[in-house]
Amino acid sequence: MKKFYITTTLPYANFDVHIGFALEIVQTDVIARYKHLLGNEVIFSTGTDEHGLKIYRAALENNKSPQEYVNYYSSQFAKLKDVLNLSLTNFIRTTEPRHIKAAQEFWNLCSANSDIYKKNYKIKYCVGCELEKTDSELVDGCCPIHPNLKIEEIEEENYFFKFSNYRNRLLKFYKENPKFVVPDFRFNEIKTFVEKGLNDFSISRLKSKMPWGIPVPGDPEHVIFVWFEALVGYISTLGWPDDKNTFNSFWPGVQTAGKDNLRQQSAIWQAMLMSAGLPNSKQILIHGFITVDRQKISKSLGNIIDPFHLVKKYGVDPVRYYLLREIPSYEDGDFSYEKFEARYNADLANNLGNLVSRVVALIDKSFNRSFSYHRKFVSKEVDDKIIETWKKYNQSINEFKLHIALENVFSLIDFANLYVDEHKPWTLSSDPERLNAVITDLVVILLNVAWLLKPFLLGTSDKIFGIIGADKDGKSWEEKPFLVKPEILFPKIQ
Repeated sequence: MKKFYITTTLPYANFDVHIGFALEIVQTDVIARYKHLLGNEVIFSTGTDEHGLKIYRAALENNKSPQEYVNYYSSQFAKLKDVLNLSLTNFIRTTEPRHIKAAQEFWNLCSANSDIYKKNYKIKYCVGCELEKTDSELVDGCCPIHPNLKIEEIEEENYFFKFSNYRNRLLKFYKENPKFVVPDFRFNEIKTFVEKGLNDFSISRLKSKMPWGIPVPGDPEHVIFVWFEALVGYISTLGWPDDKNTFNSFWPGVQTAGKDNLRQQSAIWQAMLMSAGLPNSKQILIHGFITVDRQKISKSLGNIIDPFHLVKKYGVDPVRYYLLREIPSYEDGDFSYEKFEARYNADLANNLGNLVSRVVALIDKSFNRSFSYHRKFVSKEVDDKIIETWKKYNQSINEFKLHIALENVFSLIDFANLYVDEHKPWTLSSDPERLNAVITDLVVILLNVAWLLKPFLLGTSDKIFGIIGADKDGKSWEEKPFLVKPEILFPKIQ
């Protein structure tokens, strides 16, 4: 059995879960479920990034210990598995002993390769990004991602990573792996960044100024910089360095990340892996941002959309559907309640829900609820359409165009609704053979729609199989009659 590993980024454990991360983890879940359906053994991981100055200060401001503070927020992210119906297998916290051990071992490997050294330095620093900022990256003296936070100047002795050593090796790696970063325009961005030359960056902080972090091996006066150690979470979740069997079986893996993480995931992390003598990531899939009423999601703007509230109000599959269909997989998209409800009514209630209701009503009326399915009676027209849909669907998922894959599924649903209108099965009671052929075509379309939806909307997929009385795993479709159970799939939002 093939092994497949995919991971999201590790969100900071200092804010409530918002729809932006829900988008990333749902996209990742689709790929994990799809690979599982293809017969792969899948590890799907997420977790929380729990160290750093931003978290330390926030904990103090809330009169909590840093550990108490991150425990609460980490638990909120862990709840996403059930709330968003995720096939998640692993959850790593960077405060766990296994991660701390892995981060220190990773440091030792880079140090043994002479890629870590100590020096005094002075930088401009954004606490929100937990990153150094050059003047060219600032807009009116502020970080464009966190314009409400003051840029701080840091001057101290720190350990540094020799990022500058890896320009040529990274460019060679990119050339040998032309699909390493998806989409292409993001890949071009990181190539341009690396081609211009790389600067060494600080990978430690003085413990006397910022005690909330993993101790530097052999130097208790320093803690490991949050970005350096958090990236190790992608392999500590696999049991590295102790569980070599799992690590060697599943690594390298695929990573999903937002566009603001492009540099860290596709350049910094890859250079770190090279330094440690470990295989590079398999692929980096970059998604865009969600704006809310045309404003970028921001705690300071007070426009964060809570996925827990959305799921409670509309259900998990409508939320997953909106994120996966409305938001282009690697471009920015917009959220509003008006757009959400319009998409729900048009696609889920009127289109998919209506098709299921029509077919079930026809079977209920014409065949007394029981219908025997025989694949060999499917028309060439329908068979060709189904084959075409699967081909485009598979290609779209493999290219990280999940919104296009869903578009292909709903194109098949549109086709089926038109098929009903054109063939008018309610008029064929005097021609039972023709009626049977038309209903067979419609049933096989619904079976394929349900199967196509499995990675995207598992609950809806299972419900369709249940309504038409078919085995949800497709093991006995032609062995016994389907006994339909009329039910409204998606009640319309009034």
